[in-house]
Amino acid sequence: MKVTALRLAASAALLALIALCLAWELWLAPLRPGGSYLALKAAPLGIPLLGILLGWRYTYQWSSMFVLAYFAEGVMRAWGDQGMAQTLAFAEAALSVVFFVAVVAYARATRSGVSPS
Repeated sequence: MKVTALRLAASAALLALIALCLAWELWLAPLRPGGSYLALKAAPLGIPLLGILLGWRYTYQWSSMFVLAYFAEGVMRAWGDQGMAQTLAFAEAALSVVFFVAVVAYARATRSGVSPS
């Protein structure tokens, strides 16, 4: 049960982070009116998506480090931006933390010799 909940949390956080990055840079608060190429920052989030959705432990392990770049961007833009962009940056940082916690907990719960509960 716990493993399933962690998998759902990680999947939901990753999908929400992808949606947030796209919406932020294309419609909500782009750097330039009409959208910006910064929306491409969502593309690397697609790399671990299949493994996260399918519960591949190795993907959970390496994506825990991968998502830290999005946390760092969220914190830096929350510090420097104003208005809607600042709110979106806080959301990016929060989703990154949720994803990080879920994938680390999932990796721990599914390691060899430990029975998931």
